[in-house]
Amino acid sequence: MSKLRSIRLAIELATRQRDQLAKNHAHALRNVDFAKSQLSQLVTYAGDTDGRWMNGGAAALSAEMVRHHYQFVDRLQHAIAMQNGVIDNMNNQAGVAHKALLQAEFRLSGLNQMLQAREATLQAVHKRREQHETDEFASQRFLRARAAQTQGDIR
Repeated sequence: MSKLRSIRLAIELATRQRDQLAKNHAHALRNVDFAKSQLSQLVTYAGDTDGRWMNGGAAALSAEMVRHHYQFVDRLQHAIAMQNGVIDNMNNQAGVAHKALLQAEFRLSGLNQMLQAREATLQAVHKRREQHETDEFASQRFLRARAAQTQGDIR
C-alpha cells in the first residue's frame, strides 16, 4: 500500500496544521473574553465612580475638584472606547483564526475522501485480480479434468 503513503503523510501534516489552527482559534477566543472582561471592569468602575460622585455631595466641592472629576470621567470614557476598539480587533482576529480553521478542516476532509476513494480503487483492483486468479485456476482444473476424461476414453 505504498501508493497511499503520500496521501497518508499529507493527512498527517494536515491534521497537525488543523490542530495548531484550533489552538490558535481557542487562544483568540480567550483573548476576546479577556478583553470583554476588562471592558466590563472599566464600565463597572465608571458607574461606581459616578455613583460615589452623585451620593458624595458634589455641591460642596470646589470648582477645581469638579474639573478633576470630569477629566477623570473623560479619561475613563476614553479608556472604554479604546477597549471597545481592542475588542473589535480581537473579534476580527478570532474570525480570521476561525476561517483558517475551517479551511484546514475542509482540506483534511478532502484528503480523507481522496484516501477512501484510492483505497476503494485499490481494493477493487485487488478483488478483480483475485477473481481472475480464481477463474484461471478453475479453468485449468476444468481443462485437466477434461483431458483426463478424454485420455480415459481413449484407453
